[in-house]
Parts: sequence; structure tokens; C-alpha cells
Amino acid sequence: MNPQPRRRLPSLVAAAVATLLLAACVSKTPAPVVERATPTASAAAAVAVIPAKDLYTVKKGDTLYSIALDNGLDYRELAGWNGIDNPHRILIGQQLRVKAPAAADGGSSEVAQARPITSAQIVEKPVLAGNTEMLKREPKAGKEAYSEHALAQAQGQPPVKTVEPAPAATLAPAAAASAPPAKPAEALGPDEIVWLWPAGGKVIATFSEGANKGVDIAGKSGEAILAAGDGKVVYSGSGLRGYGKLVIVKHNGTYLSAYAHNRNVLVKEGQAVSKGQKIAEMGDSDADQVKLHFEIRRQGKPVDPLKYLPPR
Repeated sequence: MNPQPRRRLPSLVAAAVATLLLAACVSKTPAPVVERATPTASAAAAVAVIPAKDLYTVKKGDTLYSIALDNGLDYRELAGWNGIDNPHRILIGQQLRVKAPAAADGGSSEVAQARPITSAQIVEKPVLAGNTEMLKREPKAGKEAYSEHALAQAQGQPPVKTVEPAPAATLAPAAAASAPPAKPAEALGPDEIVWLWPAGGKVIATFSEGANKGVDIAGKSGEAILAAGDGKVVYSGSGLRGYGKLVIVKHNGTYLSAYAHNRNVLVKEGQAVSKGQKIAEMGDSDADQVKLHFEIRRQGKPVDPLKYLPPR
């Protein structure tokens, strides 16, 4: 047997291994690098974080209508903000946004809609004779009385110098002293309302914190119920337990008024109403007697109507 091939085998194997290693070094390419996107500030801002004070947690017995009333809202707005398709179905423990997204999240002014001036925001002139419906009166705007000096100023001419007479020496010091100016009447704020009594009957139950959220007014079945101020009907129905056939009018961003236990409702949701307009007929729906239960809500909180209605 010839031993020559056996001696050459290790050298051939070593040469083959070296060739393979050299080829691997030449053909090896760097591994691909995947860059992870870093969230930008604008992307992070796109995820709205709702403050806890702008959220309400649904409790047993709540309805979308009662939550809207307690927060001074139109229930349709509340449903829209929270993506609720069926206003009759909300869940205990569910958290609802109770402030407009633009206001709550610091949204741009382009999202917020300008609120038109309504007749409820226009300050009415006071009537001096007899009792009126007004609680507050604005001060009358003063106009400069006619004089040569005022005329010269209006025409851009040098003011006319006038000589004022010296005070009479015979006047007593007490008479010469001028009386203190009368305190001007308080002007109405932009959201304040000149309220009207919604019915003419006797008040049989007054406002009480936690017990009675408004006043009860007695009357006859079918008696006219009047809108206490200009506004828009944001609810008309029987969805709030204990109120019977109910009408809720939103007057502005601050005030709502509610009219309960009606026999018949004469207005529809979304309808604009004016102060003194007949909106319902008195009845005893969900009540033990014929009466009107009337509430005024300021930013959703019940307030004593007798502090807002004119005295009678």
C-alpha cells in the first residue's frame, strides 16, 4: 500500500478550511440596523389627558339626563363628548367627560364656537312705576349736557372760557355742602337674567338644600306654564325619575330652568323659546297633586328661585 496519499490528506483539509474562512470574511455584510421612532411632542399631545375634575363617575340611579342637568348641560352635548349613541344606556362606574373638550383640554379657539348674544343677555331699561319683573337695573348712561364749551370741543375749536359765579356768601355751610351722589343701580352681568314667574299660583313648598331643589307652585290642571326667560329647550320628556313630564330650558352658559309635573308639554327639544311663552300645561305627572315644580340651576347647581324671581 502506498502511504503517500495519507500524508497529503491533512494538508489538503487545512487548505480547504483556510479557503472557506477567507471566503466568509470577504462575503460577510453588516447586519441591518432598525431605528425605533421616538414619539414627538405633537404626537404625545394628540393623546388627550382629561383632568379628574372634568370627569364624572356614573353611580346607581344616574341617567344621562340627570347627569346633564346636574352639570348644567344639554344631554346631547354630554352624549357627543363621550361617544354615547344610546342616551338610555350608561354603565355604573363609567367615567364621563362633563366639560367641553375644547375647554377641558386646552383646545384651540378654532374648535370653540362663538356664543351669539341672546335677548336674555341684553340689559333692559328700568321701569320706575309700580312693581316690575326686574331684579336688577343698570345705571343710565350719562350724556354731556349742551353748552358752548361742549359744542366747541365737538367742533375741534378752542374751548370757550366761562366765568363761574362765586358762591353766594349767604349760603350756610350745611346748605353749601353737596349731597353724596346716589349709588348707581347694579348692572346685569353678561349671563344674568331678568326672570319671570312661570306660574301665578301660591308657593306651597320652598327651596331646601338636599330636600327640595326648587319651589312648588300650586294651580289648576291645564294652567299655563311660562318660560321664565329666553332660551332653548334642551330636554322635553319623562326620563328623570320624580319629575314627571319635564321641560328644561337652557338660557345661557350659566343658567338652566326646569319645569316639572306637567300635564302636557308644548315645546320640542332644540326649540328656541322667549320669556313669557307658554311651554306647558300644569298637571300632576309623577306628583301627589297638581302643581309646578320649578328649579333654577346655576352652572348645574340648584339655587333658591325666590332669590332670583321678582317679589310679588
